[in-house]
Amino acid sequence: MGNVFSLVEKEAFYLFKTLKTIILAGSLAFTGLVSLPEKNVEAATPVIQYGDQYGYVWDVQNRLQQLGFYKGLMDGVFGFQTKMAVINFQKSYGLSADGVVGPKTLSVLRANSFTVNEIQMMAQMVYGEARGEAYEGQVAIAAVILNRIDAKDFPNSVSGVLFEHGAFTAVSDGQYYNSPNSTAYKAVYHAIRGWDPSGGAVFYFNPSTATSKWIWSRPQIKRIGKHIFTR
Repeated sequence: MGNVFSLVEKEAFYLFKTLKTIILAGSLAFTGLVSLPEKNVEAATPVIQYGDQYGYVWDVQNRLQQLGFYKGLMDGVFGFQTKMAVINFQKSYGLSADGVVGPKTLSVLRANSFTVNEIQMMAQMVYGEARGEAYEGQVAIAAVILNRIDAKDFPNSVSGVLFEHGAFTAVSDGQYYNSPNSTAYKAVYHAIRGWDPSGGAVFYFNPSTATSKWIWSRPQIKRIGKHIFTR
């Protein structure tokens, strides 16, 4: 993971800084969460291409960066570097590699990545649940979130998973609302790109504090730091 770790670390640190200043469709409100026009971004199916600026370009660059295709600044300008990132993404996902983000490319891109707001939310949860844990343990927490989104017995959205009643201690005790550090973002990036130290877990618990007989009955996969990860 050496080279990937360095790349993700750099990107996560950049995102950590730019989340406070990035502008999407001309507006930003940063109060612990980044508030973006998420409904408008998700609902529309525009054609985004070379020469376009701002608006949807921010979202495309952010998503391509998460997946490791875009290495440049998130400047909202669809230039040569963004076009090449789109082409490489299209090739990797079996799409027509024309460098244009049309409805099909946008649909596949959205299905495999997250909004800036969702990244922020997951980083806050990782920080609230696992700060102080080894890095592997933090990535494992992020992976559990993603595993739940994909599992049929859980909500299929980031907000649905994070705020399901009683799902995460960090929500009930307020730790979720602390500002995350760059390591938390980095952990989320690694999980999005496919690293799952939890081994496919959808639950985890601290054996020193857990009193629920039910959680102890879950099939255990492994222990990482203070947490036992289970199915």
